[in-house]
Parts: sequence; C-alpha cells; structure tokens
Amino acid sequence: MADHHRFIDSHGNELSGKEKMEAAWRSYFEMFPDYRIEVTDIFEAENVVALFGSASGAFRGDRKKKGNSWQLPAAWKAILKEGKIEQWQVYADTKIPFDIIEGNR
Repeated sequence: MADHHRFIDSHGNELSGKEKMEAAWRSYFEMFPDYRIEVTDIFEAENVVALFGSASGAFRGDRKKKGNSWQLPAAWKAILKEGKIEQWQVYADTKIPFDIIEGNR
C-alpha cells in the first residue's frame, strides 16, 4: 500500500491513509479470520488493474455455525503508483456479511 492509500468500499465509503487501512483490515480479519478473495479474471491497462472473482469468509472463522459463512461474487479495482496500491475499490453486495455481523452482536 502507498502511504496515502485510499480504500473505497462497495457503498462508496472511503478510508485514507496506510495506517488507518492497516487498522481497518486488522479489525476485519478479527471478524473474518479466514476471509479470502479468489480472482478468476484480471484485466490491466497502464496503472489500473481490474480483478473479478469471489470473496468469502466465516464470522470468527466458525464455519460450523449455521448461517455464519458466506461467499459472493465480487470485483476489485486497483490503481497503482510506483509499484504500490494507491487506491483499492471493492464492488460487491455486502448485505450477507453485514447481516452475519449483526446476527453475532
């Protein structure tokens, strides 16, 4: 990540700065320690990369609890500068993971 990294979620919310993003990812991985993305297609043009595939995870890594895991189609856009990710944008319907988080509060 670039120091001035910018993250944009699927709802248009933005978070700027490498340190803030690292803290946000730590928090997300506490909720979904097995979070992963599977990329099936990559398109690149100059400093922009588009990735398509799916994202998945289970709340607190507990796949045995009914309704605790999810998998959904997703896409990501990365803007690169000097070999680092300057912007990372997510395109996905995140209702299912948000509902799982709410159900576990």
